[in-house]
Amino acid sequence: MMQKLKIAIQKSGRLSDGSLNLIRQCGIKIPRMKGALKAEASNFPLEFLFLRDDDIPGYVQDGVADLGIVGANEAVEKDKNVDTIHHLGFSKCRLSIAIPKEQEYNGIQDLDGKSIATSYPKILGDFLTEKGVKCDIHEISGSVEIAPNIGLADAICDLVSTGSTLMQNNLKEVESIFKSEALLIATPGLSAEKKEIIDQLMFRINALQTADNNKYILLNAPKENLDTILNLLPGMRSPSILPLADEDFVSVHTVIAEDDFWSKIEELKAAGAEGILVVPIEKMIL
Repeated sequence: MMQKLKIAIQKSGRLSDGSLNLIRQCGIKIPRMKGALKAEASNFPLEFLFLRDDDIPGYVQDGVADLGIVGANEAVEKDKNVDTIHHLGFSKCRLSIAIPKEQEYNGIQDLDGKSIATSYPKILGDFLTEKGVKCDIHEISGSVEIAPNIGLADAICDLVSTGSTLMQNNLKEVESIFKSEALLIATPGLSAEKKEIIDQLMFRINALQTADNNKYILLNAPKENLDTILNLLPGMRSPSILPLADEDFVSVHTVIAEDDFWSKIEELKAAGAEGILVVPIEKMIL
C-alpha cells in the first residue's frame, strides 16, 4: 500500500489561502468541509492537517506531519529541528519595529533602554543583540499594535505587509528586521518512499514557479534584422521561427524572464520587431 504524506497547512488566513491555491494549481484535488481539520487528496498521496501556523513547525519536527507550509517568521521564531525544502514565494511580508508617529527617530540606538512589544521575541532579541541595543521585550500574542497606545510598551515589532494597520494605530515603521515568505518544511530523515512523493510534488511546484517567472512572447521580425533580434531572445534553447505570408518577415516565438521583460521589449522594438504579443504561461517544465 502506497504511503501518504501528511502536510500541515494554516487553517485560516492569507497563508492558508495561498497554500491551498498552490496545491490546487498543482492539479491536486482537496475536498474540504468548512471547519474540517483534516482532509485527503483524491488524486495524490497527500493528507492535509489544518492547524494554527505557530504550531506547524513543532508538528513537523515531531513527525506528526511530514511537511508543513509556514511563514519563515514562524519557522525561525520556533527554531524547531526541521528541513527547509523550498521557498514558495507567496505571503511575503516583513517583521518591523514601529514607534508612535509623533516620535523622532534617528536610528536603532534610539531604542536603547526602551520596551518593545512583540510576538517574535527570538527574532527581535537576536536583531537587538547584533546591533548592541538593550531593550525590555514584552512577549504578547495578538493586537500588538495597541501596546504603545495603552502604555504597555514604547514600540512594537510585528509583521507588516502594506503598513495600513500601523497607520490606523498612529504608528510608523522605523526598522525592517526580517523578510518572510511561505516555506515548505519537512521532518528530517523521511523514508525514501516519502521523499519520492515530495519529489513529485516539487516537480509540480517548480513547473508553476518557473511559469510565473517567465513570459511567452510572439512577434513579427523583419528578416534583415533577424540576427539582431535572435541575439536578444535566447529562449529556453532557441526561439521558434515560422514563415509568414509576407516573405520579408518571420514570426518568432520564445520565452523571456519576467525580470528582463520590459527592457527586452524596448530593445526588440528598437530592432524592428512588430506585433508583439505576450501570453501568460500556466506551467513550464524544463
